[in-house]
Order: sequence, then C-alpha cells, then structure tokens
Amino acid sequence: MKITVLMGGASSERDVSLASGLRIVDALRSRGHSVSAFDPATGTIDEDILEALRSSQVGVAPPSLDALRGLSTTSLRTDLASTPDIRNADVVFLGLHGGQGEDGTVQALLDMAGVVYTGSGHLASALAMDKDLSKILFRAANVGTADWLMAPQDVDTVERQLGFPVIVKPSKQGSTVGLTVVKHRDAFEEAVKEASQYDDEVMIERFIPGRELTVAVLGGEPLPVGEIKAKHEIYDYECKYTLGMASEEFPANLSLSDTKEVQAQAVRAFRALKLQGCARIDFRMDASGAFYCLEANTLPGMTGLSLVPQAAEAAGIGFEELCERIVLLAIGYES
Repeated sequence: MKITVLMGGASSERDVSLASGLRIVDALRSRGHSVSAFDPATGTIDEDILEALRSSQVGVAPPSLDALRGLSTTSLRTDLASTPDIRNADVVFLGLHGGQGEDGTVQALLDMAGVVYTGSGHLASALAMDKDLSKILFRAANVGTADWLMAPQDVDTVERQLGFPVIVKPSKQGSTVGLTVVKHRDAFEEAVKEASQYDDEVMIERFIPGRELTVAVLGGEPLPVGEIKAKHEIYDYECKYTLGMASEEFPANLSLSDTKEVQAQAVRAFRALKLQGCARIDFRMDASGAFYCLEANTLPGMTGLSLVPQAAEAAGIGFEELCERIVLLAIGYES
C-alpha cells in the first residue's frame, strides 16, 4: 500500500510525534509498504531529515511556546488534504499528537477530502481531547473518574468541593503539558495561570493517589493492562520520554477480577467516546481498589518508550505488526 505518515505538527507534543512517526515509517516499510512522511508544519519530510531524526531524542521538556508559534499553521488550511503526499496515499497514518492533530481538526479536513486515515473520526477525536466532555461521558457509561471543576473557580470553592491536593491542567492537552499537582491553596492561582498558556479552558481535578495503570484498546479489544512506576510523583513529560525515569510492567500485577474490571471500563470509555482504531485509556487505582479514568488518548505515542507498543508486545504483537494492523483497521480489513 501507499501510506503517508503525518507527523510533527505545531503542538506541544511535536517532538514526541516526530519520534513516533519515524518508528511508524520504518515499521511499515519493513512490511513492504511504500511509505512517505509529511509534517503539517513544514511539508514533505525527505530522507535526509528522516535520517537526522533517527539520531535525535525527544528531550526532557516540550518545545517552548515561542518555538511553536514560529512554525507554519498549514494544518489549519484546507489545502493540507490536497497536497500530493496526502491525496495520493491509500491511507494516511496519523502519527500526530495533541493540538490540531488530535482534536479532530485534521480529521475533519481529511473527511471532507475523502481521505482514508487511521484512528478515530473528527467527532470522537474532539470529544476525547476535551477532558471535561470526556468525563461527563465516562460517568454516563459507568466509567469511574475523579470529581472535577472547570476554571474559573475561587480557591475556597476548590478546597471545599475537591480538597487539596488537586491536579490543574489544560482541558485539551496531552503528555501532561501545562499540568501541575497543587498541594496547597497558595499555589493554586499560579497553576491555573500556567495551564492557561496552553488552553483557554482549565480543569481542576481531585488528585487520586495510587497505582498508575493503562489499557490499550485495539479494534475494540483490550490489550494487557500495564502499570507505570514513575520516578516523579506523576507520570510527567520527562518520565514518559526519558530513559530510566519510569518503569513499565506488562501485564500489571493485578488480580484476574481487577484486570477484567479495568479492561471493561477501558472498553466502555472507548465506546462512549465513539473511538476507532487504537487508543489508550489511562487510570489510577486507589488504595480501596477503585479505578478512576484519567483520559483517553486517541493517537497514543509510538516511541521506543511508549506504552501501546509495550502492551501489544505483551499480547504477542510486534511493533511492525501493530502498525500494519492499525492501517488495516482504517481500511476496514479488520473489525
């Protein structure tokens, strides 16, 4: 097949997307497909750039906001879908993370142009990216999730309704960009200010201490549950993309009943948001054994340290096969 991997973009997760996209390109080429790469922010990615990316690393922090503002906004324009790399592909593999790549904008453009792409459609992508709407749908589908408020809120209301500590984060971001664990009321306003740099809507969520779990869902079926043990208090950007800053266990050391329960909740969340293809649903498990869904990732990372490839490996699915199965789900060859 002729496949174009869409990677990079102008979101705070640009570096992660480039790392994911490179691995996807190499994996699909190893399966015999004709694969090209395209960056919505800069255009066609030639072989020299791909080779340079092979020796680069994600880094411990996302690109600065100033650096991202300096990138092109090609992905906002309808001519994205008319470029030869996109128009002539049998399938576009969405290796974008965050921003317009994951919020349904690019998906809507591709839908209008009749271009086949991997992952969820524009409505599902937008729902999953909006953490406020996601949590409303989770509760309607009997998926546990922590209590939350949306800013603006005064600190007294937050303390009374949620208590400290709380998580303050942009409502439509990923990779914990702009997220702060607020342990004391004095730090609340500064955390809201930080999150506001990345989104005009800010979520304030009750902090759930406990085990960090993740469930990848491939074609509607859950993969083995994973547990993440990060060096920091939360599984933040540095822990996710820096070797040695976190350890992952697949399958997680859970009882059979707990494994089935969190997998069932993940599938209910997947269906509630109308997701397709491959997605990753993240949870916290508290000391009582209750599960709390944190968010759904519609275009999860595919880097060498990412969780979905590890979950697939635990299920006996190698990375090359995983990428090809995601393509086959997009064109309807797998259900």
